Amino acid sequence: MNEEREVRADGDTKLYRIGELAKAAGVSERTIDYYTKLGLITPEERSLKNYRLYNDETLKRLERINQMKQEKYSLEEIRQTLIKWNSVAGDDQVTDKLTSLEMHMQRLARELHELQPLLRQLKPVQARKLLTGILPQSAACIEALKYLLEHSSMM
Repeated sequence: MNEEREVRADGDTKLYRIGELAKAAGVSERTIDYYTKLGLITPEERSLKNYRLYNDETLKRLERINQMKQEKYSLEEIRQTLIKWNSVAGDDQVTDKLTSLEMHMQRLARELHELQPLLRQLKPVQARKLLTGILPQSAACIEALKYLLEHSSMM
């Protein structure tokens, strides 16, 4: 591969060829191709030699995909989650934090689902003890989320 370098910097936006993106994200070029075909990622533009060029946002998106795959999400679940995230406009830090919170809530929902058979086997006294320890924390989380949702419509 003795070709000239197609990746360039446009201001602060670096564009990656597929091999460079794969190396930076720690995935194979075939994975990049597959994710592109599935619509999980899209090239920013094409080079003069018709190479697909990806931006830094794609690199961040690949990191999120890898994180969700490690948490055992299917590619379809990841695709649906990414669609939701794309519809959220706003500051990158807020979006990243909300993304992190949503992933955490989904992980908790999965864990709760896994615990349900055990919870059904608890004796009433055990269940009451468990609930008295969990309810105040859960109520605080619900109130915090409610506050965030009410005030996020102002953004």
